[in-house]
Amino acid sequence: MPDTVPFHESLLDSHLVVDVRTPLEFAEDHIPGAMNVPLLSNEERVEIGTLYKQTGPYEARRRGLELTAHRYPAMVAEIAEAAAGRPILVYCWRGGLRSKTVTSILDLTGHRAVQLHGGYRAFRDHVTAFFTPYVPSGPLVVLHGMTGIGKTTFLLGLRTDIWRVIDLEGLASHRGSAFGELGLTQDLTQKHFETLLWNELRQVPPGMPLLLEGESRRIGRISLPGNVYEAMREGILVWGNASLETRVGRLIDEYGRPEYKEGMATALERIRKRLGGEKYTEIAGYLERWELEPFMAELMTGYYDRLYYKTRDWQEDFTLSLEDFSAAGEELERQLRERLRF
Repeated sequence: MPDTVPFHESLLDSHLVVDVRTPLEFAEDHIPGAMNVPLLSNEERVEIGTLYKQTGPYEARRRGLELTAHRYPAMVAEIAEAAAGRPILVYCWRGGLRSKTVTSILDLTGHRAVQLHGGYRAFRDHVTAFFTPYVPSGPLVVLHGMTGIGKTTFLLGLRTDIWRVIDLEGLASHRGSAFGELGLTQDLTQKHFETLLWNELRQVPPGMPLLLEGESRRIGRISLPGNVYEAMREGILVWGNASLETRVGRLIDEYGRPEYKEGMATALERIRKRLGGEKYTEIAGYLERWELEPFMAELMTGYYDRLYYKTRDWQEDFTLSLEDFSAAGEELERQLRERLRF
């Protein structure tokens, strides 16, 4: 019998983590840093599961051995090379036969390997518990502001030794707006987003301020887990601003690519009713003629700004001009040091 261990995040630093589930299971979500060395293919897992239901465990296990036995030497070699002398943590869906088999074979061939008790499901329970409720390890600072002021670019350009910045939109592969998927593909699952966010948050040193961009509960198809949204609303709220001219320029820099034109037209069609027929026709005309300055300006004043003010139901703790990112970074640090005494 292989040794089993309960999940603890320190294992991610001390062990090579090996996921022996199918590629489909791995793609849905997996423990951060894990390598996928599937014992069964996607199709084989379906076959074994069907056989188990129809004839019982004996025939299913016999067929499983028939399908996999020839793979063991190559699997051991692949895992051993990646481990490079580190101990190995093996998991499957529930800490069952798949991870038990691979762990046993690794152990028999002289490698330090343990099986994760409860498998991926135990890890998933750990992540879910982390967010219910989510208790920040330090002060949350949330930057809000109108579309185009450059919130993401500004935050990602800040120094990292005195605070930690987490890019929620980057993790979600979506910018959180009607045009938010341009140039991106939001193909990750809700579970995997939560895993990515958990992995970022767990690494924030206790007491260090955490900077985030203000978001709604949903970023594209992805939802903020647990009470993260509520925790953000209770943080230090900063309102960033910039002139319309600056916002237009930054949006053109980000979206003004000919290959985005078709996607922009599709996104514009989705908000046609909100714009109204006349305004939609005007803005669509600018896009068709690739007149980006009036297109961006009218899109902001005719849609985004009105929507933002309509849904805003909070008061900022202080405002921050983002006309100049360098000056804004200095002002943000001054304000937070004064308020948080860090």
